[in-house]
Amino acid sequence: MFAALPLAVACTVAIGLNLASPAEAASLSRKPLKNPAQLPASAGTSAPAQRVQAEAAPNQYTVVAGDTVSGIASRFGLSTAAVLASNGLSWSTKIFPGQQLTLAEGAAPAAAPAPTPVASELTRYTIVTGDTISGIAAAHGIAVAAVLSANGLDRASIIFPGQALVIPTGSAPAAAAPAVALVSATTAAPGASHTIATGETVSTIAAAAGVSIRAILQANNLGWSSIIYPGQQLSIPAPAAESVATASVTPLPAPEPGPAPTAVLGQVTPLSDEMRANARIIVATGRAAGVNDQGLVIALVAAAQESGLRNVHYGDRDSLGLFQQRPGKGWGSPDQVMDPVRASQAFFGGAGNPNPGVTRGLLDIPGWDGLSVTQAAQAVQLSAFPDYYAKWETSARFWLSELG
Repeated sequence: MFAALPLAVACTVAIGLNLASPAEAASLSRKPLKNPAQLPASAGTSAPAQRVQAEAAPNQYTVVAGDTVSGIASRFGLSTAAVLASNGLSWSTKIFPGQQLTLAEGAAPAAAPAPTPVASELTRYTIVTGDTISGIAAAHGIAVAAVLSANGLDRASIIFPGQALVIPTGSAPAAAAPAVALVSATTAAPGASHTIATGETVSTIAAAAGVSIRAILQANNLGWSSIIYPGQQLSIPAPAAESVATASVTPLPAPEPGPAPTAVLGQVTPLSDEMRANARIIVATGRAAGVNDQGLVIALVAAAQESGLRNVHYGDRDSLGLFQQRPGKGWGSPDQVMDPVRASQAFFGGAGNPNPGVTRGLLDIPGWDGLSVTQAAQAVQLSAFPDYYAKWETSARFWLSELG
């Protein structure tokens, strides 16, 4: 009905009839009416929404609450499949806040160091409840750093059950990663050089060659706390040469003891390099035996109280080593109780007890996991000062979280 009216009159009528707001009427008065088909594509609300450009993808992304893999991929212009593949995830895997994701197509930071080279032949391991990076690395005989590098992780990364990890094969393990799992046989031959295989220890090599641990240590300039690793070459002395040598040489000198570490209830005692190396052996040995974190804390507490986590060559009466085990009470020969791996196995006991039916380890005590840390440690060690273990519990729990 407004077709024949002047524009200004039409606007006034529209406002009076409540058909248009003053602002809309003013707009009408400013712009000539056109057929929508004649409007340029960029005019008004009829223009298509402009596509938001994807953010530049970082090398690492920390998941926050509400994130999904598809949402993260879309945000950075990546395919969901690529993000899943880069992180060893499946379509049904759940992600959680704090988890680190590698965005494969993202540009690595310019200052980032080159990753540690790993072998091209890779296998995958699916994480189960209770796994840790250090335990997985020890089980496969490789270094923790190699596992972290192959999966784009760092020491602060969180792993979770169901996650798949790439296990690099052929990686040279770090010297600090001890081989702790025992093997049933070894090819060590007297008078020859032996290449250490994954799972071998000095004690198993010595037993197979028919020589003492002391002889192998002396032949290779090793000490009681030295760590061996797969691929290392050991000289195996001939038994005859050993019999002459041991008759004329003095025992290996005890390491310089230094001041014994002390503990205060509720406070953390820092680890020295020697203490850290021995703590790693205890933890790795316990994990290989299937011991849970509570059992590992008990073992660390016991060793800290008995020896200060040092493999000492002395003690009360005939006590020796990390746990001050006594050869005269059936814990093994002096050489055996000075082997930190074997000593740890004896402390844990159970199916891997090297003294079955003679000594009792933690796993041989019924209901040990229902005892306090102090009670459980005392049940194995039978110390004259049973209350002293308690002051190490705070430190042991911190050490375990630090070692992983």
